[in-house]
Amino acid sequence: MLRALHIKNVVLIEHLSLEFSQGLSTLTGETGAGKSILLDSLGLAIGARADAGLVRRGTDQASVVAEFDLPKDHPVGALLNEQGIDISGQGLILRRVLGADGRSKAFVNDEPVSVNFLKTIGESLVDIHGQFETYGLLNPATHRIVLDQYSGNSSLLSDVSALYLLWRESSQAVVELEERAARAAENEQYFRDCVDELEELSPVEGEEEELVARKKSIQNLEALKACFAFVQDALGGEQGADLQLGQASRMLERHASQIGEEDVARLVGILDRASSDIQEACRDLDGMISRLDPDGLNLEEIEDRLYALRALARKHHCSVEDLPRLASELKDKILLLDQGADLLLAARQKEAQDKEKYRVAAMKLHEVRKKVGQRLDKIINSELKPLKLDKSVFETSVELCHPENAWGVQGFDEVRFLVATNATSDTVPELGPLNKIASGGEMARFMLALKVVLADSAQYPGVFVFDEIDTGIGGATANAVGERLAKLATRHQVLVVTHSPQVAAQANHHWMVSKRGGATLITPLLGQARQEEIARMLSGAEISQEARAAAARLLDTG
Repeated sequence: MLRALHIKNVVLIEHLSLEFSQGLSTLTGETGAGKSILLDSLGLAIGARADAGLVRRGTDQASVVAEFDLPKDHPVGALLNEQGIDISGQGLILRRVLGADGRSKAFVNDEPVSVNFLKTIGESLVDIHGQFETYGLLNPATHRIVLDQYSGNSSLLSDVSALYLLWRESSQAVVELEERAARAAENEQYFRDCVDELEELSPVEGEEEELVARKKSIQNLEALKACFAFVQDALGGEQGADLQLGQASRMLERHASQIGEEDVARLVGILDRASSDIQEACRDLDGMISRLDPDGLNLEEIEDRLYALRALARKHHCSVEDLPRLASELKDKILLLDQGADLLLAARQKEAQDKEKYRVAAMKLHEVRKKVGQRLDKIINSELKPLKLDKSVFETSVELCHPENAWGVQGFDEVRFLVATNATSDTVPELGPLNKIASGGEMARFMLALKVVLADSAQYPGVFVFDEIDTGIGGATANAVGERLAKLATRHQVLVVTHSPQVAAQANHHWMVSKRGGATLITPLLGQARQEEIARMLSGAEISQEARAAAARLLDTG
């Protein structure tokens, strides 16, 4: 809801603050008093194009502040959160400052924003007929959304959206498989040659480290053999320790009677154990020498193997350790080539299935839209005659988009609201876009009929502004316009600039716009003052008693 509007230095307005309420509010007054300035000011606050001519003569800048109260879950809140703007405490305040040079600045809750962002916020809150002809119901891009909201088919629309995304995902999978297969086909012979080369060499993990270790072992083998030979000879040779231990034992045994049997036995046991340890050490040496055996590879063969492995690693720009992994990856690519046709066929079949699921759901949505559109046409056309549009026809066009690149998450329908303003019973009406076919007054009444019918389907209450919707009508037609504005105002906030007493009488709130001393003034009207203004609208400059009586009757019925 628009809570307040504060205007400073806009054309004839020096300072002006208006507080608004729910329901239908009307602005009346003499032509040229400045009623349009109020709408220009509101448009400026919600992102309309700035015109330096709006700045009051003799001042440097103009400013307009629009204050709104919003439901907690209004989608504008999400937009503001993305910009880091909090509206939890003070509601929503839109401010626009326009310099005499035509440059302007925009603010939301005192945070500077771009004018485009301000316009995005403003378009979500206020619909000013005659100001934003590319927005709302005059913009064909919104017609599909409006029809879906009216039909309440959000569940079906959600299914269509999910199926579309699934279809696009499977389509992308086909494209990627085709690209991979094409790249693999270009290098097929190279891949196969590389695999043959790798399989012939058969590298294994850890082989380089093992070969380097064995190479070092072979290089040190002769020195190790000499070392081991010396140790074996020292322990078990002809003059080795084992032989000398045996000789020492026998010498002790020959002199056992002189030394003592027990002492000799103890010493001989010690020497026997030492001899046993020496023999075990000799056996270990034999095993160590055996493990140094290069298993049939000599030093030259090991060096050739290392050279081949390292040359292949350089060729493929990897380490020797990565060669087994590379062989596995290249085999996978060849497998893709060998099985690519089957994989691609399966992917294309899935894409076709997903596309058909989407098409079936989108066609169901198409049928729902056509049926709801026909119901909408019937209701809106019944509204046209009382609004002096009895020769007009409204039609909701729901056409299939045949190029698949026009299909999307909202289905494959092109929805347009079309009108004909001079239809006759014996000719086919020439239908066209509302803003191209209807005149200003006709368009305003068409918009009123549309908004009254669609009001209940709107998810959030909005602010609707009509500028002189009653142009060229009077009597019963003006009454019909007033009644429909009042009906729209039961759910939405409606602001109307009017010259029609029948419309003004329907209002919940009435302001009179006047000009005094070159400045625009706005006065709220109640009771007798309001009746007097409606009487003036009925009779002109000279207000008669009959006009006052007629005004009283209008207010009673309004």
